[in-house]
Amino acid sequence: MVATTMASPLSFRQLFDRESCTYTYVLADPNRAAVIIDPVLEHVDRDGRILEELGLALQWILDTHVHADHITGAAALQRRFGAPRAIARASGAAADRLLDDGDRIEFGARSLEVRMTPGHTAGDVTYVLDDQSCAFTGDALLVRGCGRTDFQEGDAHRLFHSVRERILSLPDDTKLYPAHDYLGRTVTTVREERAFNPRLGDARSEDEFVHIMANLGLAKPAKIDVAVPANLKGGL
Repeated sequence: MVATTMASPLSFRQLFDRESCTYTYVLADPNRAAVIIDPVLEHVDRDGRILEELGLALQWILDTHVHADHITGAAALQRRFGAPRAIARASGAAADRLLDDGDRIEFGARSLEVRMTPGHTAGDVTYVLDDQSCAFTGDALLVRGCGRTDFQEGDAHRLFHSVRERILSLPDDTKLYPAHDYLGRTVTTVREERAFNPRLGDARSEDEFVHIMANLGLAKPAKIDVAVPANLKGGL
């Protein structure tokens, strides 16, 4: 979609879970129709209070993928606000709406484009705002990094092409908001990641990236055995 300067103003909040270093995002249009992206179960009261204080009408509860390091707050928020849950069809998770590539999530005057960006898991998506001013990349692309590819049908080759072709093909000034950061960084841009991402920047070949990902030597996520089964049911 061609970027435009005519889009309605956007209300934006970036929230943080210290334990899993997860970012949750709340977006709303001028008429206070809202979506929430990647909520964390332990912070449902915080997120709900923010929605209520700002007078926002929650339209959608979105996850970027089936998380392995925390339980999503999607089901708990749905019980509180009645909004439907959505996640990628390819994730294998249960939701009110199963998303495919090219779908649009509408919230009032604004919308998010669904771009399938598998590789970290088989069901990762990136949500791109209608004017392409920003995108929410989940774990597919992090600030100067990316999600691991050694579980949940991860595939380094797929991730390389997902990021290069579906995220870093956005305009240079597009702001990229990840699902996690472990060093306190909150946002990056397409231009920055193409120049400075040590794994997926323009200087790296696909073979180099695959080699890097095969040799990370990361420990198993501490909550994976609890989080993944719960998240396949929306956090129930």
